[in-house]
Amino acid sequence: MATPRRDFLGWLGASTAFAAVGMPLPSSSRAPATPRDVPITSDWDMSWVDRLHGKYRAVFDSPQVDEGSALFRAVMWRDQTKTVYGTDPTDMSAVIVFRHAAIPLVMNDAYWARFKIGKELKFKDRKGKWSAANPIRATEAATPAQWADYSLERFMAQGGTVLGCNVAFGEVVYRFRTEDKLSKEDALARAKEHLIPGVILQPSGVFAALRAQEAGCKYIMAS
Repeated sequence: MATPRRDFLGWLGASTAFAAVGMPLPSSSRAPATPRDVPITSDWDMSWVDRLHGKYRAVFDSPQVDEGSALFRAVMWRDQTKTVYGTDPTDMSAVIVFRHAAIPLVMNDAYWARFKIGKELKFKDRKGKWSAANPIRATEAATPAQWADYSLERFMAQGGTVLGCNVAFGEVVYRFRTEDKLSKEDALARAKEHLIPGVILQPSGVFAALRAQEAGCKYIMAS
């Protein structure tokens, strides 16, 4: 009998199983606020930390694309926690950190189409062609209706937090700078126009993953 996970893998055109998730690292409860918890600059949006809530908190670290498995695992954790404990969504907080090679997963379809990201990452759509759309977005081209819950927009609308590594985002900026002959500042602005709304850039993915743990999230390597 087909399982939801197998169907999900089939839809993405996977030929192999997801990579092992790794062991979770120890995480303690959030300590009382200290002066170090207050940002000394407005360059980075840290408001997401204050929006984390509830007894159940987890951060899903995604340094690899791995067919978008980090999103699948985050949604699965949320749903299974509710199934086992009857947990209310207000008592759960899930954070996904896309960093390193996974940064294309926070970019919109126009970016994917222009730079042929599907071909570069070996992602094929439902017609067997190289995907011209980000496969974990809530778009008709990328996401079949039965997998609507497995989309970044849906995940964020249901309270999930999505963070992107600014170091890896530099590669996105570089593409626009070289292709469009732009200044660094203009290339950065152009790249941010293609960032999926709601995704919050952080100084680095490592910083984001560790900050989430400091805010009480249990850690798991999710890709």
